[in-house]
Amino acid sequence: MLKDEPINRIPRATCAVCLRPQRSCICQWITPVAHQVEVVVLQHPLEVDQAKGSARLLHLSLARSALVTGEVFDEAALQALISAPLHGQAAAKAPDYTVLLYPDSPQHQSLGLPAPPVLDPERLRAPSRLRLIVLDGTWRKSRKMLYLNPLLHQLPRLALQDMPASHYRIRKAHKPDQLSTLEATCAALAQLDGNADLFASLLAAFDGFVAQQAGYQA
Repeated sequence: MLKDEPINRIPRATCAVCLRPQRSCICQWITPVAHQVEVVVLQHPLEVDQAKGSARLLHLSLARSALVTGEVFDEAALQALISAPLHGQAAAKAPDYTVLLYPDSPQHQSLGLPAPPVLDPERLRAPSRLRLIVLDGTWRKSRKMLYLNPLLHQLPRLALQDMPASHYRIRKAHKPDQLSTLEATCAALAQLDGNADLFASLLAAFDGFVAQQAGYQA
């Protein structure tokens, strides 16, 4: 008896921009925003192929941003992401001040980490010279990323306060105030830029993205 011939599967066509299968392309939701603060998203590897993830939509909508994947980063590479001009950005300059978007809590004690530097409000007054580091992953994964990368311990932390409920209904949250990466970053940028209206169109597009992903689950 002859063995069955192997099935040659036809690879799915992928969008070159959003890197998703063309049938589930999210490029229609890309919404350019004229933001001032630079953004570096450190994405956990398990988020790369997560269809519900919002980090790539965020990156494609923010011209002054970088999206880098990893869990434990090379120290020199991470230091560059924190303090050097962003690679590929026209006329890029080194930031004057870099902060980590992370809850302000005594969690560093439970993890055995040193207390982060105190955030200096005066240094937040020039948004065009600021850089925001964002961890993209589940709560547990982002906490592990913080723990495993000592350079992140040295960054002052920007925390979000009194946020409205998330529209990110396609992924389970452990707490009602936990937001998607896109929502949290927009909230932080609105706070630093001093212009909440600037991100309204991107958040509206995010609602469309969420509805699209929910439709695949129906």
